[in-house]
Amino acid sequence: MASMEAVLLPIGGAALASDPRVAEAVRAIGARTGVDYTDDRQVTALLAERRRAATAAQHRPLAWAGGIALLACVVWPFVAVSAPSLGPKAALAAGPLLILAVAALTRVRANWKRELLHPALAGYREVLGVARAHGMPPAHVPAWLEGKAEGGSGKGATPIPSYPDAGAPSPQGASGGAVPPKPAAVTEYERLASSGGWHDETGWLLLFAGAGGAAWAWSQTEPIGYAALVLIPVAIGIWLAGSHHGSEETRLRAEAVQYVRSVIAAQAAGARVPELSPALRKLLND
Repeated sequence: MASMEAVLLPIGGAALASDPRVAEAVRAIGARTGVDYTDDRQVTALLAERRRAATAAQHRPLAWAGGIALLACVVWPFVAVSAPSLGPKAALAAGPLLILAVAALTRVRANWKRELLHPALAGYREVLGVARAHGMPPAHVPAWLEGKAEGGSGKGATPIPSYPDAGAPSPQGASGGAVPPKPAAVTEYERLASSGGWHDETGWLLLFAGAGGAAWAWSQTEPIGYAALVLIPVAIGIWLAGSHHGSEETRLRAEAVQYVRSVIAAQAAGARVPELSPALRKLLND
């Protein structure tokens, strides 16, 4: 089954056509690259094809050879030094391996970036940059499109270009669909999803601190150290709070997924959909 990310475009063709300024710029970019970026089916096929090509470029035999050579040049010196029959001089063989690994992985990265710089794909990034400059932020931007790892942050290898702010979208040519209002349950899911993930780590940290304090008190015969035992029930309380947090997030997740699906349907009907929050963007891979 295709992920929701593959179905929800960063911005729909109807939205691009709804502002004459954007539509004109998009037509000019399309004339240069040979792609009609207002045709959602054509853009969906383009993104799928280019994503496959970029992924394939990262998983060719050369990538595996480079990875194995890099691992070997890290492991070999330890093997050579620890083996009496080899010795430190044999460890120098890691040098050519390192050169081979760097050359192979550099070539793999160059091939991967070449796929991302395909004219049609570069044109689409221009389209997204133009739309953003005219007050139409994309609903989401796939990490791979900007040359970033999934879930990665910062500037990728092929970021969306930035253009001067051109002002709010023109009211002319309003799109035909309507995005449903965001339910309160979805807003609560976004809050929970963005604030979780610390309970387990904090609980374990307090547990170890409490147990360590008690062990120090026993070994040093310092009764005051036993006060650290109070951290153990605190850790348990944090774990319970985390469990409740996770249960609530799981309960609301289905409604959040349904909302994202309704946004996808609205875009297909011609609506200009809002930019999704990070929590909702994570659901697109479902």
